[in-house]
Amino acid sequence: MPEMQFPRRYAQRVAEIEPFRVVEVLQRATALQAQGRDIVHLAAGEPDFATAAPIVEAGRASLARGETYYTGAAGIPELRRAISDFYASEYNLDIAPSRIMVTPGASGALLLISALLMNPGDGMLMADPGYPCNRHFLRLVEGRGQLVPVDADTRYQLNSRLIETHWQPNTVGVMAASPANPTGTVLSMDELSDLSRAVKARRGYLVVDEIYHGLGFDAATPSVLSVDPDAFVINSFSKYFGMTGWRLGWLVAPEDAVAEMEKLAQNLFISMSTMAQYAALAGFEPATRAILDERRDTFRQRRDYLLPALQELGFGVPCAPQGAFYIYADASRFTSDSQAFCMNLLEQHGVAVTPGLDFGHHRAREHLRFSYTTSMERLEIAVERLAKVVGPDGLRAFGE
Repeated sequence: MPEMQFPRRYAQRVAEIEPFRVVEVLQRATALQAQGRDIVHLAAGEPDFATAAPIVEAGRASLARGETYYTGAAGIPELRRAISDFYASEYNLDIAPSRIMVTPGASGALLLISALLMNPGDGMLMADPGYPCNRHFLRLVEGRGQLVPVDADTRYQLNSRLIETHWQPNTVGVMAASPANPTGTVLSMDELSDLSRAVKARRGYLVVDEIYHGLGFDAATPSVLSVDPDAFVINSFSKYFGMTGWRLGWLVAPEDAVAEMEKLAQNLFISMSTMAQYAALAGFEPATRAILDERRDTFRQRRDYLLPALQELGFGVPCAPQGAFYIYADASRFTSDSQAFCMNLLEQHGVAVTPGLDFGHHRAREHLRFSYTTSMERLEIAVERLAKVVGPDGLRAFGE
């Protein structure tokens, strides 16, 4: 007799975690390229530069030395010390290495912090729009991302007024980002202080995503640790240091929290890539920093081209990005369905961008994220193609 087939039953949390739409766009763009199509990539949140040569060479040297074994769950001492020295040189902050944990990407840091702070049913305030995986990590540990609609009047950031308005009985803290994804806006020292005071007044936790530090364009990008030594900070070697595929990040936490997170890391990760940790040490060398700063300047040049070009085409960008490599654009003049708009733009015109639906719910169907992680020549091609789409004749052909 044939075996009876029963429907599989998976955990409810899986159904409540939304797909990462940018990945879907990237997969489709890759498939179209395999068919011979020319695609301009403005979707991925990944620097287009290969990892800097000194970092690569340090990784090779680590392998040659046989450094292929597990390390401590908090990272190798040399790298924790190098990160501590980085805070001293960049921010004039004295952060003990014992407060720093190396993690498997910033995602590893986010998972550890979420697991440490959230009990089932707890909530964490965060801006909408914002990086989608933040709320999904909270859901994984049975917490909730409490999305707060933000607009250009607060530069898409949270402040004490919004915290007061949206704080709920089950809220345990606030998660912010500076520079922010998808908007590229930066929190000033005064704004960070405002957030810290509001959270402390409610005996909550303050978590700040600083993974785009080093990619600030117009002014200093202060760390929240300058105003709140008790804050939790997430950072990464992926963006400024250009090590996306090496999967390495770090976190800074209050001294008494590290042992608990190290216990979690021992169980969840065992350790990070040993080779990647020794490679990352080279990222702090002056010669490497010169390469990385030059790349940052290239991102600034790209922003300064793409931002006015999009505005001239009719996209609304009320807050110029101050860092990272994104432009969050209001496309309501052209569409009320950013997902369909993006897929049509990709399929019919060979330009890959990310729909606003990836970043929350507040006016998400009216917004797009443009990532300027491609050459100036490719950006110019993208603008030419967009001009054909959003002009009067183009919109009729586009079906809007």
